[in-house]
Amino acid sequence: MFSLVRENIRIAFDSIRSQLLRTILTILIIAIGITALVGILSAVSALENTISSDFSSMGANTFNIQRYDFTSQRRSNDDQKINPVINYRQVKTFEEDYNFPFTSTSLSFQGTRTAEVKYENEKTDPEVQVFGVNENFIPNSGLEVASGRALNYFDVKNNNSVCVIGSDLQKALLADVNPINQTISIRGAKFKVIGVLKEKGSTFGNNQDLRVLMPLQKARTIYTNANINYSLSVKTDKKDMLEGAQDEAIVLFRNIRGLNPIEENNFGIESSDDLINRIGSITGYLSTAAWFISIITIFGSTIALFNMMLVSVSERTREIGVRKALGAKSGTIAFQFFIETIIIGQFGGILGIILGILLGYGFAAIVDFNFVIPWSAMIAASIITFIVAVVSGSYPAIKAAKLDPVESLRHE
Repeated sequence: MFSLVRENIRIAFDSIRSQLLRTILTILIIAIGITALVGILSAVSALENTISSDFSSMGANTFNIQRYDFTSQRRSNDDQKINPVINYRQVKTFEEDYNFPFTSTSLSFQGTRTAEVKYENEKTDPEVQVFGVNENFIPNSGLEVASGRALNYFDVKNNNSVCVIGSDLQKALLADVNPINQTISIRGAKFKVIGVLKEKGSTFGNNQDLRVLMPLQKARTIYTNANINYSLSVKTDKKDMLEGAQDEAIVLFRNIRGLNPIEENNFGIESSDDLINRIGSITGYLSTAAWFISIITIFGSTIALFNMMLVSVSERTREIGVRKALGAKSGTIAFQFFIETIIIGQFGGILGIILGILLGYGFAAIVDFNFVIPWSAMIAASIITFIVAVVSGSYPAIKAAKLDPVESLRHE
């Protein structure tokens, strides 16, 4: 039995070589469908993995209060509600009055995205982000200090001229020295570096490692814009208390904003779980689109493989007659053509998987996402190509097996 299978595989490869151009075109048609499936699902997985990891680092037991929620966008028309900025007085009032148990509150604002940081005779391009924060910002944001220490209560309370910097900023300015206790300059103000953050990477081109974190009040002396917008982040020590903490925060902040009971919130509140779920729903639509596009293409490749095998049976009618005259059984003939179809289908599937992974990897590299090998897409592609081969090869194989040997020998 094994020798018969091996012989049929050898014959199948001989047949494929004899009609190489036609086989290559058919393999390419199959590969296009699989490439579309694997490539799009790879890109979607990279997108989902990157965003999920970024938001989940915020902590499953953390929520933010900010000017707008995740889905709100400012528009130029008059009907769009513009939320007022969250000012310093409001966040300080919240920090003082919010006393839900087992919680810590972070206050922060972004002073600028385009700071120029100097160290001795060197300076960075004006692309460093500067944040004014309190002592809870680093743990509430899921950040970690790789060396040195984080800002503490006394740094913030005493307005110390200290800062924690991102890993890329350290590499750009302080690569050749121990960064701890070095002095850097921002807008003419000098700050002692007390810590370096662990590398976070970038999201959508936003480098999270080119940043400076300084005490909140110290940052307010440098950045004095009247319309600075602040953010609040609340972290609970126990996840099962998150919902209660969030409800109390909403009630308190509505009072701080002066809203009456019938008015809608003029601020946004988001947890990492909310964001991840919304991203999941978006990527779900993209995955559905990938399957829809792939099914259409794969349907075309099924027809192409089916037609190729029918032509192959027609061209090899006399050969089939000779084999039957020499004693080959109908099942052997059918198996020979079926094996040939399976081989072509798997070649198309393997090529499609390789191209799809390269496509997904290229997309992830261009937009700086975290690429993950799409195992589920690869398994699905392998199953699909096998089904395509079975569907396309069944009828031609049966037709070849049913040919009359006498009539086949007369075929020219």
